[in-house]
Amino acid sequence: MALIIKHKEVEFGVGDKIRVNQRINEGQKQRSTSFEGLVISIRGDAGNHSFCVRRIGEAKVGIEKIFPLEAPTIEKIEIIKKGTSGVRRAKLFYLREKSPREIEKIYTRGSTKVSK
Repeated sequence: MALIIKHKEVEFGVGDKIRVNQRINEGQKQRSTSFEGLVISIRGDAGNHSFCVRRIGEAKVGIEKIFPLEAPTIEKIEIIKKGTSGVRRAKLFYLREKSPREIEKIYTRGSTKVSK
């Protein structure tokens, strides 16, 4: 189970808050969209990786998207907040039942490890 993967120049891992910019083709038109959220899992091996990003949408509904790492539609990935150092598990599915305040503990746990 991978905790960290690399897309082009960007290295991110489970627990990071990222923004995925994606190009979508609709007939003859192209548009760009972004999806921002927390990486809750990375799966796959040997060039067949995919990662799952979760965010809270309208009316406090959780939205999850699975992105193949080598998808040609992914333009770029930006890291908004690092949280990998505070992660203790490879899959963060337990965060589905947690409040945003409890999720914030991942980032505080990671900052205390770095400062020691």
